[in-house]
Amino acid sequence: MKRSPYAAGTAAAVLAAAWMYAVPASAETGVTDDTIKIGALGVLTGPNAKFGDTIYNGVEAVYKEANAAGGIHGRMIEYVREDDRCQASEAVGAAKKLIHQHEVFMIHGGACSNASLAAKPEIEAADVPWVITASTASSLTDPVHPRIFTTMLAGWMESYAQVQYAIDLGMKRIAIVAQHDNWGRSRYDPLIEAFKLQGIEPVADEEIAPDPSDGTPQALRLQAADADAVILILFPKAAAVMLRDMYKIGYTPFLIGGSTVGDVGVFAANVGIPGAADKLHAVSTIGYTADDPAMAEWKAKVEAAFPNDTFNIYHMFGIASGQFVVEALRKAGRDLTRESVSQAMNDISVETDPYAGPITCTPTNHQCHNNAAWFGLVDGATKRVGVTAVTR
Repeated sequence: MKRSPYAAGTAAAVLAAAWMYAVPASAETGVTDDTIKIGALGVLTGPNAKFGDTIYNGVEAVYKEANAAGGIHGRMIEYVREDDRCQASEAVGAAKKLIHQHEVFMIHGGACSNASLAAKPEIEAADVPWVITASTASSLTDPVHPRIFTTMLAGWMESYAQVQYAIDLGMKRIAIVAQHDNWGRSRYDPLIEAFKLQGIEPVADEEIAPDPSDGTPQALRLQAADADAVILILFPKAAAVMLRDMYKIGYTPFLIGGSTVGDVGVFAANVGIPGAADKLHAVSTIGYTADDPAMAEWKAKVEAAFPNDTFNIYHMFGIASGQFVVEALRKAGRDLTRESVSQAMNDISVETDPYAGPITCTPTNHQCHNNAAWFGLVDGATKRVGVTAVTR
């Protein structure tokens, strides 16, 4: 029997309707009815792997917890990783693979700043949301890009915090000892800017090599300047040499270190002179030590999920960043799009377990973590001794 045009049209309409209901409500890349695919871009192999893979294990521990609780509006998070080997030359290919091969919804990662800066144009061109976990280069998020956010202290924040902390402690004669390689300049230049904004000048400004054998000349000049506080912009080896040689000449000012010596107990042991680091306070992105009781639950979760890991501060960067992303995904709602999650992150404040203050993003500021914690030795143990909210 020949079907009427009306019957054929009705059947086609029914099939079209059935097809529409079979397709996920959101046709956004990387999102299905059941999953959200998120990509990690960063260093996974080589000598700098602890800055990437360990951080992403912390992120994934948060994602696993969210999935075990039913996911994000019923969707499970899938986390895929690509290695940039901490090299700009590898980062573009890794970003392309996440975007075009894995077809991720968003990128959550970024460790070495040079690699992240190389990947940025590719990520911008694809209009993919990106939450940076550990890269500190200010130009990644300043000026503001509508899809790019960071949960890490920007490099300039450490320097501003060091100056502010010295002033808050009542220090009057503040000196600097810094290395002037590319890394050092990225901290030193904002430090000088912070001094100028405070209307003060350092009483001494000493340079030392990143890998020195002797810091006695610098120590003697700092002592002659009668500095009551010395800000350190140094790698751990250079900082250890300076502390050793200042201590040897009997010069023991208050020392304000950067995050490179943030684990003050480990650093003091490397200096190897009892008492040499007793007046050192160092800035840190995180608000607790890895062995603090406040982190015991996360330590257990991470080491259960990743048996080859020993819980450390890099996991904590990932946990804080993961908690931020999970909350943003929840805020974006069930009808999840790249635009909706970007809008959610554009105006959000999230209290995380590892940080000393909230991760807060606004339409004009996507450098969302600005609470610098301070650590020093208290009765021989590394403890948090203060928090500085950094502003510019």
